[in-house]
Amino acid sequence: MSFPKGFLDELKGRIRVSDVVGRKVKLRRQGREFIGLSPFTNEKSPSFTVNDDKQFYHCFSSGEHGDVIRFLEKTENLSFIEAVERLAAEAGMEMPERDPHAAERDKEAATLIDVMEMAAGFFRQKLAEGVGAEARAYLDRRGLKGKTIDDFGIGYAPGDDRADRASLLKFLKSKNVTIDQMIEAGLVIGGPDIAEPYDRFRNRVMFPIADARGRVIAFGGRALASDAKAKYLNSPETPLFHKGRQLYNLHRARKPAHDEGTVIAVEGYMDVVGLAQGGIFHAVAPLGTALTEDQIQLLWRMAPEPILCFDGDKAGLRAAYRAVERVLPMLKPGHSLRFALLPEGKDPDDLVREEGGEAMREILAKARPLSDMLWEKEISTGSWDTPERRAKLEADLEAAVAAIGDPKVRSHYAEALRERVRKFFGGAPRQGGSFRQGGFRGGFGGQRPGRGNFRERGGFGRGEAFMPPVTPELRRSALASGAAGEGGREGLLLLTLLNHPELLENYAEDISRIEIRTPALDRLRNEIIDIAALHAPLEREALKGHLLSRNLVDIAQRLEAGSAFGSDRFAWPDAAPDEAEAGFLHTLARHRRVIVLETELKAAERALAEEMTEENFARLQAIHAQLERAEPADGL
Repeated sequence: MSFPKGFLDELKGRIRVSDVVGRKVKLRRQGREFIGLSPFTNEKSPSFTVNDDKQFYHCFSSGEHGDVIRFLEKTENLSFIEAVERLAAEAGMEMPERDPHAAERDKEAATLIDVMEMAAGFFRQKLAEGVGAEARAYLDRRGLKGKTIDDFGIGYAPGDDRADRASLLKFLKSKNVTIDQMIEAGLVIGGPDIAEPYDRFRNRVMFPIADARGRVIAFGGRALASDAKAKYLNSPETPLFHKGRQLYNLHRARKPAHDEGTVIAVEGYMDVVGLAQGGIFHAVAPLGTALTEDQIQLLWRMAPEPILCFDGDKAGLRAAYRAVERVLPMLKPGHSLRFALLPEGKDPDDLVREEGGEAMREILAKARPLSDMLWEKEISTGSWDTPERRAKLEADLEAAVAAIGDPKVRSHYAEALRERVRKFFGGAPRQGGSFRQGGFRGGFGGQRPGRGNFRERGGFGRGEAFMPPVTPELRRSALASGAAGEGGREGLLLLTLLNHPELLENYAEDISRIEIRTPALDRLRNEIIDIAALHAPLEREALKGHLLSRNLVDIAQRLEAGSAFGSDRFAWPDAAPDEAEAGFLHTLARHRRVIVLETELKAAERALAEEMTEENFARLQAIHAQLERAEPADGL
């Protein structure tokens, strides 16, 4: 957002820096300045100065320097806009309109905020009444105290009887809220095909979800009935609420996160609430989804190395590995993630309730760096007791490092993982092979996926940076000509597996880990992997029989009927095993490479938005060019 000329100058002219800083730092006057102990370091002698005339602060111990807006950003974990809004309210200044329709949208949003506050009050009231007895018993079993329930505004959405007099719909109608407003706020379900609108949340313990300013914008509801279709139900996307851009408890956790120097991301509402009751107040949670890029950016605004806390079971490890893949392209100097894994069968709420907050703090103190989790993720996929398998590990690690957007971070990861591989295989690096001919040196040493990698490596590559040789048949394929497109690459991979399921014996892990963006094909991929785990070796007829029982044969038939694949002989049953394997590996490598390039493109776009430099612009152009040239011959 840009402000009218002079707005920020007038704002800073109305606010004394020492007044704002003085709320957090005990200042004493020294000449024309104020001095005090730094809020950024633990010091015993004052080295922090404030100058109202020059409208800045300076910390000699940490090097921090800035104006009153910057001070709020650093000490309150506010965004620039949020800091300006707070100071403008204090100075009695109106925030400028962002565009001609901003005032109208703000008025609508304010109306919805009022509706959400009414709903939050209604839920709290119902929890305290007789109708909320079952919900209170549930919270009591979970060990929640009255103060914790009040602090988090926990409530209860009564019954599932649409005619219930205690319904939220009837309450809001009595407050002159229209049905359209209730539907827009996500509180009521209605529409042309629904005869009578009804409450979205029924017979659920309710957790209000607030924005960064503490205003209720959505709800999460925990079902009390054991046969409920969804244990947890969140508000839908609304003008106020975008679940991938919000974090539960963000507004409460920002100040404690600053004081603690870190922030904890856990999996659910009750984990956040349970930690707070155990004296750990700097925890937040995503809202029913895996951690998104926007949520990682929110965490980084609170602390440079947030701790992600997962259950120690297989599901928790899978979630941790997904977070590793998501954050790699976003890494930048000084910003990363750490991982705390709980004992199997425990979540944060259980641990704090049974063993106390100190037990949780001990686990958080042992949080592992991202590089450890990346290494564990890659070596956990198999055994590495043969040269071929070791080559695969190297290639997979190269591909992971290639996804890191920042060149400095990428270089340091390359060096660290190269050393890990050396120790893991026992002994010094080899004098031949991929270590010297590009495996770790070329792939890990900061080189981006592009030309030269295959020739340097001298053989089949298994990561995003490498591709098998392109045969004449492959050059004539729909894949090479570009006719297959994004869904075509996915379809071609699965068609090859349908006709050559023996490939799954060696490549099941590879196909299970790639991103499939077409929902129907993703489901087909998952079923193929499932049946392959039960039948080894897997034959075509057994696979088709399984797909028939799962009502997936129609998808397979559509793949076979796809005219775009007519020239891809390797995908069909009559192809020789070697030909099928080469074509499959080539398609897999290209698909993985395009996914990596698209991820890099997003990272480059973010970097350019944050800092308009020639280097960032050149990197963006280079990635665009690689995507435009994305054909099998490219990079050979």
